[in-house]
Amino acid sequence: MGLIFLIVIVGIVVASIRVLNEYERGVVFRLGRVLGPKGPGLIVLIPILDKMVRVDLRTVTLDVPPQDIITRDNVTIKVNAVIYFKVIDPVQAVVDVENYLLATSKLAQTTLRSVVGQVDLDALLSTRESINHRLQEILDAETHPWGVKVSNVEVKQVDLPVEMQRAMAKQAEAERERRAKIIAAEGELEASYKLSEAARNMATEPMSLQLRYLQTLREMSTERATTTIVPLPIELFKFFMK
Repeated sequence: MGLIFLIVIVGIVVASIRVLNEYERGVVFRLGRVLGPKGPGLIVLIPILDKMVRVDLRTVTLDVPPQDIITRDNVTIKVNAVIYFKVIDPVQAVVDVENYLLATSKLAQTTLRSVVGQVDLDALLSTRESINHRLQEILDAETHPWGVKVSNVEVKQVDLPVEMQRAMAKQAEAERERRAKIIAAEGELEASYKLSEAARNMATEPMSLQLRYLQTLREMSTERATTTIVPLPIELFKFFMK
């Protein structure tokens, strides 16, 4: 009888002891009333009277599932994101919301659809950093009463329709062709300036024209060709040059 009583006592003591890690807190309820957060370390509970809920204080990485969104310029896209948050008040996270993980996830989905639906597609692709900051501010303000701090939000991927991808590819190709033509035109313009300057120099310095003529003959003679080159005095062309 004494052994059974001892075993019961030991079982009650073991059942009343909890050990919390450094990153955990325990919200203790006694007869339904909150006593406050406990831990880390060894926590002793009164059997039957006390109940404890563990809360993890580490940063949680939560993936927001892809959302079908219509942007302000009526383009249907699929956007997903990732949010980083952690519990800063264990009592609020347990008392003020039923499931803070699920609530934060659902709130992130609706906020993502709302914010992205208010911007154009070009703004979403070019100013993603400002959109991330706006999402973080909204989510942090909404989750603050739950004792949750949203530290960062990142839009991970934007999936465009196939037709939009083709249109954007054609637009990018046209832009590259435009830039190539502008560069080529600028090169031609610069070359024309140089040629005009060279023509003026040759007109004022006849000897430079003679040297250019000899250089051209030298370059032609070095090429592998069957053409026979007969040099003529430059004076023969003075009549045509006038």
